[in-house]
Amino acid sequence: MVATFALGTKKLYDFIDRNPSVAMMRGCWVNDPYVVAQNRKQVSINTSLEIDLTGQVCSESIGPKQFSGTGGQAETAIGAQMSEGGKSFIALYSTADVKQPDGTRKTVSKIVPTLTPGAVVTLHRANVDYVVTEYGVVRLKGAPINERAKLLISIAHPDFRDELVREAEKLGIWKKSNKRDRS
Repeated sequence: MVATFALGTKKLYDFIDRNPSVAMMRGCWVNDPYVVAQNRKQVSINTSLEIDLTGQVCSESIGPKQFSGTGGQAETAIGAQMSEGGKSFIALYSTADVKQPDGTRKTVSKIVPTLTPGAVVTLHRANVDYVVTEYGVVRLKGAPINERAKLLISIAHPDFRDELVREAEKLGIWKKSNKRDRS
């Protein structure tokens, strides 16, 4: 096992301590895409706060407000794709319950027409391989933007799909004739 950090219980720390099967290495080595790519059939699984219809992934901010760090997401995703037989996945729930200013909660789609203004692009769309929600899995790698929109809408929560189609039409990345092609 190779890791760059561990956080947990005394039982975890006792397991790691002087365990010859655990290598704690610097993050700059563990997350180096060229090191990751040396592992045959490497699989990278990361999550996201939101993903837009072009496939841009935001995993570290809500708009301009920092929420998390990158955690090596781009490096491990790219390294997995460079690996012989490797794959990279962004796995996320299709919706989130977001607290509103009045204290109530609102369900929103995590697949969005465009990222929230000010959001950080953690993983560029050219580096997104597979996206998974509870409604399925799609492969975006190499797909043109209109196809990416179609694929992502197909795994969005059903309550948001029509709205995503309308927004994609407004953005000019979805033509009305594509509605018939929707899965």
